[in-house]
Amino acid sequence: MDGSLAIEPKAPVGSQIAALPFRRDKNGRLSVLMVTSRGTGRWVMPKGWTMDGRKPWVAAEIEALEEAGAEGYVASQSIGTYDYDKRLDDGSVLRCRVEVFPMIVTKLKRDWKERRERTRRWFSPKDAARRVDEPELATLLRSLSGKPQKVPVIRDLIRSA
Repeated sequence: MDGSLAIEPKAPVGSQIAALPFRRDKNGRLSVLMVTSRGTGRWVMPKGWTMDGRKPWVAAEIEALEEAGAEGYVASQSIGTYDYDKRLDDGSVLRCRVEVFPMIVTKLKRDWKERRERTRRWFSPKDAARRVDEPELATLLRSLSGKPQKVPVIRDLIRSA
């Protein structure tokens, strides 16, 4: 041993869910809907805390509606997770793990709960990946840029919509 200390990454302690709202154009190309965060204005997925008494994908659907005004079908299976540091109101930082549920968007509301607090915008998966700060989320987004229908949960969601 060389005497140096290995610094272990902090284990996630907060549990959150996110919707990954998407649509396909007439050529089958996928776009993802992102929103700006209220605090920093960074581009993020609609996300929030898990909700007591609600399945995680139902909570993700609620977040997509409140934060992005998006309605549609949400898969009950996640397509992955990512970790990030959430700055809390008191200034402290909480390490969170976010479980991501894909959602095919069927309608965008003109009037939604957080419309005055956030901007929403469609991006290609590659462009979305370039705009997020979380490396694991960027990897997940890039995985959708080729043939997203090869991801079983995405394929099933497209078929059911």
